[in-house]
This record gives sequence, structure tokens and C-alpha cells, in this order.
Amino acid sequence: MGSIHSFSVTVGTGAACREIAVEQRAGNTPGLFWLNGFRSVMSGLKAMSLDALGAEKGLEVTRFDYSGHGQSGGRFDDGTISRWLEEAEAVLATTGAAPIVCGSSMGGWIALLLARRQLAKGTPLKGLVLIAPATDATTRILARMSDAQQLQLETLGYYERESAYGDGMYRYTRRLIEDGAHHLLFGSVIETGCPVHILQGGQDMDVPPEHAQRLLTHILHDPVTYTLIPDGDHRLSRPEDLARLRAAVSGVL
Repeated sequence: MGSIHSFSVTVGTGAACREIAVEQRAGNTPGLFWLNGFRSVMSGLKAMSLDALGAEKGLEVTRFDYSGHGQSGGRFDDGTISRWLEEAEAVLATTGAAPIVCGSSMGGWIALLLARRQLAKGTPLKGLVLIAPATDATTRILARMSDAQQLQLETLGYYERESAYGDGMYRYTRRLIEDGAHHLLFGSVIETGCPVHILQGGQDMDVPPEHAQRLLTHILHDPVTYTLIPDGDHRLSRPEDLARLRAAVSGVL
């Protein structure tokens, strides 16, 4: 069981400079690399379940908070897919070679973008495990907005809605939505360069099963396993869901 090293990574320059908080368990490769969902932090149930798996198997495990989240610096309202992907790349550079990247919801989208970049560099990932991957999420955010929310976005630069999970208001900025348009994956073949395992809840109202099934039709050159959990919700954080997550990661290993 490796010790955990807490450190920070500086990303960006000038006004865009921010300190990213990282927790890294020492261990063997291929390690595990965790990507949180929107508004989630590296101490969540799924992240800590993966950390425990790494401890059991003697693997390196890396978790971090995006800027504007948890222990990291930066303002949440400055957050975009570009910024959070840049941070993911910077933290990935601190890990051993070719980890298994596990991403939840928005983290699943960022994981796919990260895999594409690593493949282009000639350093593909060992594998991807995606939990309710919110691919191209900003287009779905736009499509679900009410007239009142659209007015808020235009006049304030953001709109807010009550979380379905009892953790307050979720804010969506115009900056986030406009930036997301530069990272859309649907509409062309998605190249990952590694095996992919998707875990999807059948009762997920935020990222419904048909969204994950659409993703399946775009990954044409890499082996994909799709696990539908009929009674699962978006978070997939029940004990039985966490057991499936660990099994999926062990399968890629």
C-alpha cells in the first residue's frame, strides 16, 4: 500500500494562473487517473473507491480538483472545458506511463478529449472507464434551458438551477457553454486508442442511456464494453455501483 503525496500543480500564466490540488498514491503502473464530474471533488465516493482499489492492488492513483472546485485555486465562474482539460493534461504529466483514466459525467467527456490528445502524441492511454459520460454536455445544457434561463444567460452571463442532489444551486456560465463548442465530439469518429468501458444508469435523468448509446456509435476502432445498470441513477455511487466500477477497472487491468 503506497503512501499518499499531496501537492499542487501550477497551470496557466498571468491572470489565468491557478494552483491545482493533487492527491497521488504511490504505486505501480498502469496507474489509475480520476476525473471528477461538474461540481464534484476528488474526495467523492467514486474517487475514494478507486483509491482504495489502488491501495489493494499496489497501483498509483491520481486524483485532483479542477480549478474553482474543492481544494484548487481559481474561480468557478472562469471554468471551461478548455481550462479543465488543460489542468487534466498538466496533472497527467505527473503520473507514470499510460494510466487507466476514469471519468464521471463531465469527467467522461474530458477523459475522451484527453485520450484523443494522448493518442495524437503517440502515448495512448491504457484504458478508459466512463461513468455516465456527458459527451458534448454543453449542447445538452443549451437544449434543456427554459426561456427564463436563456434570458438570465444573456443578461447576467450565467444561469442557475437547483441541483437534483440536494447540494445547492448549479451555475452554468456563457463562457462554459461557448467554450464547449470547441470540443464537440459527436458527428465524427471518436478515436481513443485504448479499450473503453462505459457504465450507465438506466434511471439517469441527467445523462440518459440513449446519450451513452449515441457515444457507442462513434467509437468504431477501439473495443468497447457497455454496462447498463437498469435501476442506476446518474451518480452511480451505491455500494453495488462502486463494486461495478472496481470490476470494470480490474477488467481493463
